[in-house]
Amino acid sequence: MSDDQALDVFALLDEVQAIARTGLHFSENPFDRDRYTRLLDTAERQYAARTSLDRAAIRERFVAEIGYVTAKVGADAAVFDDHDRILLARRVDDDKWGLIAGWVDPNESPEQTVVRELGEEAGVQARVDRLVGVFFREALMDVHPHGTVSIVYLCSITGGRPRPQPHEIRELAWRDVDDVRGDDWHHHHELLARAALDAHWRSRAGL
Repeated sequence: MSDDQALDVFALLDEVQAIARTGLHFSENPFDRDRYTRLLDTAERQYAARTSLDRAAIRERFVAEIGYVTAKVGADAAVFDDHDRILLARRVDDDKWGLIAGWVDPNESPEQTVVRELGEEAGVQARVDRLVGVFFREALMDVHPHGTVSIVYLCSITGGRPRPQPHEIRELAWRDVDDVRGDDWHHHHELLARAALDAHWRSRAGL
């Protein structure tokens, strides 16, 4: 992060708790461990003050993730039809439109994740055709408490017809990227969709 970039409070807390947890994982020096514990306690208090979670619930989440702390990794599927429309999902959690996506599970490749998510969320069989790119979204207050790495792939449906999985998806639709208003996008998914559209056009042109 550049020195002149404004640091959102959640980005700051995400960095502090990651440093503290990674330090506790590697350090055996009792004085260093005490400092890292104090940092973690500070982060917990601040998370609790800014979310609906209490400190016990926050500590439980931290304890569940052991080892070196990294950004969360998600995989996103960009599927286009013959009219250059992208398959978007209107999500249950925030009622916004976004790519079909999910967190990469342990011992699962990002390519496997997007194929699995297309099956779980859209009810289709699919294949991965091309990597679009890797994108980073920092933690932001009132948006997401942790930094996220998004790996976006162009994909093709090989079987089935899209149908929403009702627990996570309200609606599936083929949409022109320009027809979705900025505030109707889930988090940074407009950026992902536009990058995917550019990759789709280049792929059709044989580039």
